[in-house]
Amino acid sequence: MLSVWLRVIRVRFLLASVIAVSVGLALNWWQNSSLDLLDALLTFAGVMALHASVDLLNDFWDFKRGIDTKTKRTKMSGGTGVLPEGLLKPSSVYRAGIAFLIIGTLIGGYFVITDGILIAMILGFAILSIYFYSTKIVDSGLGEFFVAVKGSMIVIGTFFIQSGQINIESILGGIVVGSLSALVLFIASFPDHDADKSKGRKTLVITVGKKKASKLFWIFPLISYGAIIVGVSANLFPLFSLISLLSMPLMIKSGLGLQKNYDAVENLVPSMSSTLLFGRITGALFVASFLIDI
Repeated sequence: MLSVWLRVIRVRFLLASVIAVSVGLALNWWQNSSLDLLDALLTFAGVMALHASVDLLNDFWDFKRGIDTKTKRTKMSGGTGVLPEGLLKPSSVYRAGIAFLIIGTLIGGYFVITDGILIAMILGFAILSIYFYSTKIVDSGLGEFFVAVKGSMIVIGTFFIQSGQINIESILGGIVVGSLSALVLFIASFPDHDADKSKGRKTLVITVGKKKASKLFWIFPLISYGAIIVGVSANLFPLFSLISLLSMPLMIKSGLGLQKNYDAVENLVPSMSSTLLFGRITGALFVASFLIDI
């Protein structure tokens, strides 16, 4: 049963939030040589709880809307398959999603008390976007935008909790992480195009069509790389941050694979996997660059 719950929570995708928090912590350490360990641990716990919540609620609503029963599931798309296979009750998954949302909210509430109105604004955005993500946001074609904003806010919020300030470095760092997170969601929506469209969803891929959307792939990594290059050029990031560009071969492989196989689900899986790996490696190298330069 534990393995089923880990599957529906999509544990391996939680690494995106780990990287986002780590960027905020590493940036603060590089600038201020300080770390409040308790606040760092609570930040990790709160962000992970909120991330688990959105994944659980997304699985619940996709099942209720009949999307997961129409998609061809892969290891990278089409939901977890837990509810269509009858491994858990929909009500149990929904309650777990709400429970994680409450846990994340309570931890966030602590930071609202200790750090003030900015955290309250970030927390409010997180709660609303998580609860309405699967029913409203993805139906409006704004899924990638909200994921990008969410990733950016995690970095900015983490940095603010540690340092008590927001600066251009934390904003640029947020853009790096947010763009990478949005890219993973973007490419994973290609196999679900038909099922999503039949149930009223309006992803970016549905809005512009698969062929045109495949060419938009390059925008996300260019934004991420661009933010890093701007940061280094303006002495906002250490020179070592350029090691993040070592992931470029993976990015090229993923983009070319998508343009070749955007309409073939089975052939698209390697490109989705390499895109996920690209995002994780780029984020990890970005974190490492702040620690190496100390």
